[in-house]
Amino acid sequence: MNKPNGMKADASRRKFIKQSVIASSVFIVPRHVLGGVGFTAPSDQLVIAAIGSGGKGTSDIKNASVNGREKVLALCDVDFSGSAKRSVENFPKAKLYNDYRVMLDQEKDIDAVTISTPDHVHAPAAVYAMDRGKHVYVQKPLSHNIREARILTQMARQKKIVSQMGNQGASNPLLRNVQAWVDSGKLGKISKVQIWTNRPVWPQGFAMPAPDESKKPKDLYWDLWLGPAEFKPYTPNLHPFNWRGWWDYGTGALGDVGCHLIDIPFRTLGLKYPTDAECSVASVYSQMWTADYHPEGCPPSSFITIHFAATDKSKSPIEMTWSDGGIRPSHPEIVPADHDIGGANSANGVLIIGEKGLISTNINDSSPLMPKLYLSDGTTEVGKETTPSDEPEYGHQRKWVDACKAGFDSKEHKALTSSFDYAGPMTETVLMGNLAIRSYMLRKENGKGQMDYYGRKKLLWDGEKMKITNMEEANQFVGRTYRKGWDV
Repeated sequence: MNKPNGMKADASRRKFIKQSVIASSVFIVPRHVLGGVGFTAPSDQLVIAAIGSGGKGTSDIKNASVNGREKVLALCDVDFSGSAKRSVENFPKAKLYNDYRVMLDQEKDIDAVTISTPDHVHAPAAVYAMDRGKHVYVQKPLSHNIREARILTQMARQKKIVSQMGNQGASNPLLRNVQAWVDSGKLGKISKVQIWTNRPVWPQGFAMPAPDESKKPKDLYWDLWLGPAEFKPYTPNLHPFNWRGWWDYGTGALGDVGCHLIDIPFRTLGLKYPTDAECSVASVYSQMWTADYHPEGCPPSSFITIHFAATDKSKSPIEMTWSDGGIRPSHPEIVPADHDIGGANSANGVLIIGEKGLISTNINDSSPLMPKLYLSDGTTEVGKETTPSDEPEYGHQRKWVDACKAGFDSKEHKALTSSFDYAGPMTETVLMGNLAIRSYMLRKENGKGQMDYYGRKKLLWDGEKMKITNMEEANQFVGRTYRKGWDV
């Protein structure tokens, strides 16, 4: 009947279990508690890399890191001696590459990339990344030409890639004011949109500078900078900024701010592919009677007219005009003469014009949006103030990162303001203006020894087939020719 050993054993067992629970509880404390406020466990981090780490790429990758919440594994740039040095300072542990293809092939752990290169490399880099299952954030414009935009849109959907274009103003909450005014019907029938900009603010409208290898920065990988463009010796005054005015690399004023300005009416009116485009451009005369002719580059200014069919939101066909080079529309009578139209000093802006009034708003980047409603009955409304955000660029990059972690087709993904399903067709509209400009410069000699500019007409566009239907020669500008190894 003596059971002291058994009782002692039971007590020891209970003591052991109690001690084990206490000890094990240390290991089940949430990781964010162990790491402190804002801690993200390595297993929960998105592993990201930058393709184009200087210029706009500096803020893109920094914002995507979400103050160190995510892991920046690698940085790629063709010249780390320039502004890309700031990214190296921000992420000293990141591996450095000059060729994004090498980086993506070697660094298998990369989940997503920001792409902030010159325009002509956007699509080649995005295709290379998406083909390897990487989520992509691509600076505006999404691509260098219409064909590339269509390919990126379809590829992101097919490969279940979480995508976002870098027109950060699309995440500006003040856009809701513009949308609400459009949806309210206060403007009545909307039939016209006028858009203008003070760009270009870089050298443009003259002959391409001559190559000069002696001026090449020693740390610049020029061949990689050229990417898909035809090879030529190093040419000064292109890298790192002034490439914007040359068709081989840039997309002019439209590519620089079109995805900010055109985004506003395209989004709020629910526009689709345009039906046509026509343009006129400024001429420069270095000699009497003969205009300078530099089809390799963008003109000093242009005026473009694009039409759209009615949509569920617009209810009627829309005529959109674009002007750049500082040329803006006349001041509407309905707007007091001492009021700016668009933004400050009326330098950039959008007018959405209806039969009962108009909406005036600024460029949709990180500038103040300044939305105002003017009605013919004298009513004026100013966009409601929103709570200031501590997040840079309205959280545009952070929201993409969160969507990457949530996954394709998640609610976070569907909430993105510029995933390629939207940004692709909108970019095609932006680039439609460039197609019209380049067609405007087409010419051939006639039997009298004079030049006929045969592309100076309204170009009819079949959006679904991605084709100009009334002038075959214009279709050469739907895409481009690629250097071997850089095909899209």
